[in-house]
Amino acid sequence: MKRLITVMTLLLAMPVQAEVQTKTVEYEHDGEKLTGHLYWDDAKKGNGPGVMVIHAWWGLNDYAKTRARMLAEAGYVAFAADMYGTGKVTDKPAQAKEWMLEVTADVDGWQERAALGLEQLKKSGLVDPQRMAAIGYCFGGGTILQMAYSGTEAKAVVGYHASLPAAPESVKGKIGTKVMMFHGHGDKFVAPEVVSNFQNKLEEADADWEMVIFGGDVRHSFTNPDAAKSGIENLKYDADADAASWQRTLELFKQTL
Repeated sequence: MKRLITVMTLLLAMPVQAEVQTKTVEYEHDGEKLTGHLYWDDAKKGNGPGVMVIHAWWGLNDYAKTRARMLAEAGYVAFAADMYGTGKVTDKPAQAKEWMLEVTADVDGWQERAALGLEQLKKSGLVDPQRMAAIGYCFGGGTILQMAYSGTEAKAVVGYHASLPAAPESVKGKIGTKVMMFHGHGDKFVAPEVVSNFQNKLEEADADWEMVIFGGDVRHSFTNPDAAKSGIENLKYDADADAASWQRTLELFKQTL
C-alpha cells in the first residue's frame, strides 16, 4: 500500500504535459463567410494572453496556421484569422493579388475585418482581453498597421516583410498600441522612399514604434522556409532574420502582455 501511495504521489507531482488544441471558428463579415483557427495549450489554466495571426497575400494557408501553433506552444492563445473568405487559399500570385486588392480597396472594411478577427480571439473565453496582440506577414503586416491606425484593442502589433501603409494625419496622437516591424533591406517590393515615409509618418503621429531592418540581401518572405517555391526572385528565406525576428517578438510580448 505504501508503494502504491508513493507511486501515485510521484505521478501527481509530475508536470502536466502541454498539448496544443485547435478549433475551427466560423464567422462572417460583409456577407463573406470566414473561417479561422484557434490554438491553445490545454495545460494552461485561466485566461491568458492572446495573439491574432494575419496571413500573407496567399490566404490562410498552413504557414499562418503553423505560426499560430508556435505561439500556442510558447504559452499564448492564438487565432489564425481569415481575411479573404472560407477556402480562399492559393499559390498563384495573380489570384493572391486579386483577393488582396478586394480587401484593401475599402480601408474601412479592411480595418473592420481585422477587428472582427481580434473579436473572435476575445470571444474564445480563453483570453484576457487586456492582454491581446496581433502579428502579420506581407499583406498581414499591412493589416496589423491598419489595426493600429483604427484604434485596436491590441497592446502590440508586429509585422514581418510587410506592406507599409503610412499613418494618415488623422491618427496623430491616437495610436495607442506598440508598433514593431521587421523588414529586409533587399526587399524590392518596398522602395526605400516608402520605408522612409512610413517611418516619418509614424514619428509625426507620435506613435510608440520600432523597426528592425536586416541588412544585406534579406528579401521579402524572409520568415518562410518555403519562400523560394513560389518562383518569385524577391522571395527568399533567411534563417538568421527569421530566428531573430521571432525571438524579439516573444520578448516584446513578455514585456507588453
